[in-house]
Amino acid sequence: MGKSCRVSKLCVLCVVLALVSVATIVTLWTLALTGDDGDDVTAPWDSYRLPTALVPEYYNITLWPRLSRDPNTGLYIFTGHSTVQFECVKETDLILIHSNKLNYTKLDDAHIVRLTSSGGASAPGIESTWLQNKTQYLVIQLNGKLSPGRTYQLYAEFTGELADDLAGFYRSEYVEDGVRKIVATSQMHPTHARKTFPCFDEPAMKAVFHITLIHPPGTVALSNGMETDVVDTTIDGVGVTQTKFEPTKKMSSYLLAIVVSDYAHLRATQDDTVIRIWARRKAIEQGQGDYALNVTGPVLDFFQSYYNISYPLSKSDQIALPDFYFGAMENWGLVTYRETNLLYDPVTSSNKNKETTATIIAHELAHMWFGNLVTLRWWNEVWLNEGFASYVAYLGADNAEPTWNVKDLIVLDDVHKVFAVDALTSSHPLTSKEDSIILPEQITEQFDTISYSKGAAVLRMLSDFLSEPVFVQGLSSYLNHFAYSNTVGNDLWQHLQMAVKDDVSLPRPVQDIMNPWVLQMGFPVVTIDTTSGKVSQKHFLLDPESNVTVESPYKYEWPVPVRWMKAGEVQADIWWLLQKEVVNVDMRSGAAWVLANINVTGYYRVNYDLGNWERLFAQLSTDHQVIPVINRAQLVDDAFNLARAQLVSTTLALRTTAYLSLETDFMPWQSALDNLNYYYLMLDRTDVYEPMQDYLRKQVTPLFTYFKNLTSDWSRVPEGHTDQYNQVNALRTACRTGLAECQNLTRTWFKQWMDDPQNNMIHPNLRSAVYCSAVAAGGEAEWQFGWSQFKQASLASEASKLMSALACTTDTQLLQRYLSFTLNSTLIRKQDATSVITSVASNRAGQSLAWSFVREQWEYMFTQYGVGSFSFASMITGVTARFSTPAELQQLEEFVEQHGAAGFGSASLAVDQALERTRANIKWLEQNKQEVLDWFSSQTGLERH
Repeated sequence: MGKSCRVSKLCVLCVVLALVSVATIVTLWTLALTGDDGDDVTAPWDSYRLPTALVPEYYNITLWPRLSRDPNTGLYIFTGHSTVQFECVKETDLILIHSNKLNYTKLDDAHIVRLTSSGGASAPGIESTWLQNKTQYLVIQLNGKLSPGRTYQLYAEFTGELADDLAGFYRSEYVEDGVRKIVATSQMHPTHARKTFPCFDEPAMKAVFHITLIHPPGTVALSNGMETDVVDTTIDGVGVTQTKFEPTKKMSSYLLAIVVSDYAHLRATQDDTVIRIWARRKAIEQGQGDYALNVTGPVLDFFQSYYNISYPLSKSDQIALPDFYFGAMENWGLVTYRETNLLYDPVTSSNKNKETTATIIAHELAHMWFGNLVTLRWWNEVWLNEGFASYVAYLGADNAEPTWNVKDLIVLDDVHKVFAVDALTSSHPLTSKEDSIILPEQITEQFDTISYSKGAAVLRMLSDFLSEPVFVQGLSSYLNHFAYSNTVGNDLWQHLQMAVKDDVSLPRPVQDIMNPWVLQMGFPVVTIDTTSGKVSQKHFLLDPESNVTVESPYKYEWPVPVRWMKAGEVQADIWWLLQKEVVNVDMRSGAAWVLANINVTGYYRVNYDLGNWERLFAQLSTDHQVIPVINRAQLVDDAFNLARAQLVSTTLALRTTAYLSLETDFMPWQSALDNLNYYYLMLDRTDVYEPMQDYLRKQVTPLFTYFKNLTSDWSRVPEGHTDQYNQVNALRTACRTGLAECQNLTRTWFKQWMDDPQNNMIHPNLRSAVYCSAVAAGGEAEWQFGWSQFKQASLASEASKLMSALACTTDTQLLQRYLSFTLNSTLIRKQDATSVITSVASNRAGQSLAWSFVREQWEYMFTQYGVGSFSFASMITGVTARFSTPAELQQLEEFVEQHGAAGFGSASLAVDQALERTRANIKWLEQNKQEVLDWFSSQTGLERH
């Protein structure tokens, strides 16, 4: 940032500094760096990016967390000392190193750090040190220069708070056998290593970490490397255990992990790698870690062969934590998880819990290579890490559980999910400009649906048009070439290009195909006119009247790979749409139908002329299985979204659901329910609600009957993985739309459990749906029973199901009470507070309560769980999802104005999106309400006006 104009001024400054007292240094810096020409240049310590003069080589870190309160302060603390060895690559008299919320001990020379030099040479003296809190630096001003090519060591002693803020080195608490236990654990990602020890806390500043942990006897200490030396000793008269670990590989500071706990573990070996699963003793005894242990070996094996690179570490630890903000974190060699994501109990967990465990383990282990071995240079390309891991997680899980067909689910779980966000003008490109992502909260904000899900969708498209063997060959070459270093996105394109041989015919080089997908936001809708063969593309926006203010170098055009079929026959080759509009004579179909984007391998939506839509409808109603199952889901999703964008009529979108009474497959049903959910959000407080309920009940009843028969009256579990999912859809939707048979069933099951609390006969797959239905139909007794079961649940996923179900009650007093519980972390854990609030908001009886609650408690929430939490953004999205009236828009605008000065931290983007979405919802409701009412009424034979 403005380096060129700094040089001459700094040279003058050096002379001055030698002559003045320490007291005036800061003033002089400020004067020297604000020139008379009005060209302000920031002092180095006011810039959020580290200078490049120093490069760390290794750290020696000793940390001692206290697992009981400090008698003097009443706080939980940790103490530590660290040495970092770094090389000077550019002459400088200033050391900037990240430090946040650490208190330093004065050393023998009255300074808080000690600087030495290797090889017997003397290091410059320390002129002054201070903490620059805003930019989170420890600033060390020297009275001489560091010499290029020489290495130096910086030593410090410090104390930090072992707070329950889920960031840096923090504490997590749980109760086992009536005893309160404390875990000291860590979350360094993305910018919290600096809260644990002074460090060069940027992803490109890789180094080797030598870790020693001091901890109470009887507890176990873990870090990235294997324990090498465990000794009992005495420090300051206190008996302790000291554990040393093998040095890490060269890695980024955000991947460091440290845990001290009273945990038990399971162990296996895979080739030369030790695999261990760690959790609360009770959870391990109850077998909740067995599945994770069984699935880790096959997943590691798969990635070793997929990348063609051996797993580089001696062990793979995975640990389940009671309090953890994120789903999981890919620390190299010690992956941390929320309990719900790692632990699985075959007796009480659902198949969805099992899939979650398999895919999240696969996601985290994919990072061991892509992210950890090879790391992005800066946080503006988070998608390179997260999009990639999200994509290949499906491949890893598919390899471990081949009967699940899990690879197809990326379309529902990632592609459809991100289409909704990427069709807004407040979206953003996958890759941002490096200098636009600087502040810690801007970095956190990058970890969003775009980075994870669009990243995955775009890489899946790339793999499809390159072919999987070419894709894998390019990846392997990229990972080998950049092992233990850092990259930018273009490096990946170059290695994939090198792998492209004559057998893949591409219209342009890989980089030229991918840049429009990565460097501009949004995606196209491809429109095919089957009478003329004209094919065109345009930027798809959910609100057609919204104004795109961000200019794109590619003018919102994309090179689009089109896989397509005609009258049931898949066409052999990919056809590329490379302009805004062309004619493809093969797509003139006459009486046959055309279907594009087969299996949704491309990241775009498709629209057709009305004649082709009618032919597709006819096919669906006569023999829907001729159309691939993923595309049946896609026709529904495309049509509903095209209607919201006013490219087709709302009636046409609704007609895609007409054939569902014949459909038993999961994906089309899930797609329809996801899209109809928007109609519920917009209309369930209006006179459209009843006819909509009547219609959906009519459509789902055959599915309910199908599963009733398939499972011999609900006594067996369907064999297929996605059939099990669709059984849940059948039950949940039938109950929610008021099918008496379903409601009686769930009420009876729940009552049986209430009568015999030790014996829950409800199948784990069905519990979420049954609990919600029974709590919604019941009163205080059902709610209180659900609460008591939630408080004593020993399995996190069971607790999670009950936690969601408690928000299903229609009793507003109970909902109000439940919301108030989120302010007390002994009732609802901090990590879960936002999801409780969001669950209450998703209940039509709880929406306004949740919104009022968020407004009243905003400051508390912002300080308590705004700490760069992902879930903070999802809470904003959740409580505003139903907003569709001018009054609600006004309330939202007032809320934004009221808190704008303090900012919204990691939820800033979510707030912008909520405003945009609300404005679009208001318009949609005005334009579509009557048409929707008329259509639903006509389908159920009940005309309403």
